[in-house]
Amino acid sequence: MSDTQPPAGPELPAGPGDTLVIDELTVARGGRDVLRGVSLTVPRGEITALLGPNGAGKSSLVLAVAGILPARAGHVRVGTTRLLGLTPDKVRAHGVAVVPEGHRVLRTLTVSDNLRVAAGRMTKDDEAAGRERVLALFPELRDLLDREAGKLSGGQQQMVALAQSVLDPPDFLVIDELSLGLAPVVVRRLVPTLSQIAASGVGVLLIEQFTTVALSVASTAGVLVRGRLRLVESAETLRSRPELVHEAYLASASADLTASPVEVARASGTPAD
Repeated sequence: MSDTQPPAGPELPAGPGDTLVIDELTVARGGRDVLRGVSLTVPRGEITALLGPNGAGKSSLVLAVAGILPARAGHVRVGTTRLLGLTPDKVRAHGVAVVPEGHRVLRTLTVSDNLRVAAGRMTKDDEAAGRERVLALFPELRDLLDREAGKLSGGQQQMVALAQSVLDPPDFLVIDELSLGLAPVVVRRLVPTLSQIAASGVGVLLIEQFTTVALSVASTAGVLVRGRLRLVESAETLRSRPELVHEAYLASASADLTASPVEVARASGTPAD
């Protein structure tokens, strides 16, 4: 089994350019498949959530979409533009921005310099407009522009990471574990901002550990279990029938005894003992 990109193959049918398409994606790590034929679409202007227990393969999907992790089979594309096999900078150039897990920032640089780095090849006028736009989204950062990013709180660092990702407006934004390590009050502050970003026409793929958080903003949600997409439903359906998500997590627990009570509890949005 080889961790190489799938062969180019025949020309793909044209998909809508306003949709990020993940099609039969298979990814191997350490000699075994961690994603198995995953298919998911992310329309522009909407938030699509991806849920699942630890070890389900969610981060592997993010890394494959970002161009960091090779895929063994399948496709990721926007319209007829294939993203698999492209370097991360070229994936970004095609309109797909990724916020990795762990609110990663350039710790020794100031917030202002973090934003400047994110501007890339933007013109000075576009960079200035982008900076004002992200500071309107995250006004807390205005008073922190001269502070080293590594000295910020976790929530402030997550704001910087999100601001970096949308300074040069993407068509699609992939966020890996928005709430990881953050206090609930910070998560409640960030969630409405995701809705603002989506309302501007950006398609958001939100990888989130807390079901209640994800379903509060998503239009559609899927559950990834042991590398396979077991459930895709409208968020409205899952809000009214939370047992569907809970059952998917319980199926994971019965098939893989490493699933923890905390992970099962998150499926129903309830605290674990």
